[in-house]
Amino acid sequence: MTDIPPWAVRLREERRERCWSSKDMVRRLVEAADEHVKAHLPARESLLRMLRMWESGRRRPRDPYPLLLARALGIDEKELFGDDVHSGAADGDDELEALELARRAAASDIGGATLEQLESAVDDLAITYCGTPPRELLMRVRRHLAYVSQLMDGKKTLAEHRRLLMAGGWLSLLAATCLIDLRRFPAAAARLRTAAQFAKDTEHREIAAWCLETEAWQALTTGDYRRALDLSQAAQRVAPRSGSAYIQATAQEGRAWARLGAAKETHAALSRVAQLVEPLPVPDRPEHHYRYDPAKSDAFTATTLSWLGDPAAEPYARGVLARLQSTSDGPPRPRRAASARLDLALALLAADQPEEAGHATLTAITSGLLVPSNYWRAAEVISAVEARHMPDAAELREAYQALCTP
Repeated sequence: MTDIPPWAVRLREERRERCWSSKDMVRRLVEAADEHVKAHLPARESLLRMLRMWESGRRRPRDPYPLLLARALGIDEKELFGDDVHSGAADGDDELEALELARRAAASDIGGATLEQLESAVDDLAITYCGTPPRELLMRVRRHLAYVSQLMDGKKTLAEHRRLLMAGGWLSLLAATCLIDLRRFPAAAARLRTAAQFAKDTEHREIAAWCLETEAWQALTTGDYRRALDLSQAAQRVAPRSGSAYIQATAQEGRAWARLGAAKETHAALSRVAQLVEPLPVPDRPEHHYRYDPAKSDAFTATTLSWLGDPAAEPYARGVLARLQSTSDGPPRPRRAASARLDLALALLAADQPEEAGHATLTAITSGLLVPSNYWRAAEVISAVEARHMPDAAELREAYQALCTP
């Protein structure tokens, strides 16, 4: 377990030496602020949560809080925090400081500039999803959710409140996706409930549909294919026909049918996806997790056909992998390419090419790019290679065990 930073220990000890409760500390912190700063402080409930995070060392206080804490305790700021009191901010802290600066510059407690920057930050996080380890991205998303929670305590118009709920809904949904990647299902379910509630409060059908689609994807990864089918169809009923969630849920339905071995229904779903995608332009930021990029359709088709055992899966999977590694239509997509290798491996097994299937799987496993939600797909190929008594099966199993070791 990581040691608590010395400044956090000192902060807690100084408070306790004075026999102050956390609420006492917050009250004195507010009293230490001048009128200008005091006007921009969040509600005391938010300050109480922030104090607990500071004393546990989970977050370093940022301006103006180090000075206010030192004033409240009657000691020098450098004595309390050391010479590096203003250094060491993580990238996520820099993002939040920029948002907070915009909020303070606005006329109201929140203001349009703050919301615009927050919405832009939500998009940036959704774009980095496909190339950022889920644990790292989850930390950044959590910091933004904490900031949204802080803003909830401020004064705002009804329109600002709705935009804040929508941002919280997208962030909660992205947090759930990261948690599913990490196989932390109870926590993911809690985040999905929050996202669904915000979607209901704002009548945002796109977020509501993505919540159902995300549940369907989780069900697929756990082998509950019938539930995945039901959830993907429910998502289609909720989703706006013009949105990305509708297309993604249709593609997810095809994958569920493939796992259930229903070839006719699988191809029907793939056909519907093709019709939906055909008129779509390539988005400006195709890596956005919640905006459907037509190129995703090919990757989903490769996955679906390989799961179905369709002979067309092999050439399709090869083409998808080549495009993901190419720079002709944008930067390479290494994490998606790792998943595409598993699709190719499964297709190669169906084509009775187990040796190349094992090699593709080993490359994916040792890439360092697979997330836990994809481990089961690698295990499926490994079991098939072992069943055929391939000479490389032992090496493959050893690499897989190393991958699964925390």
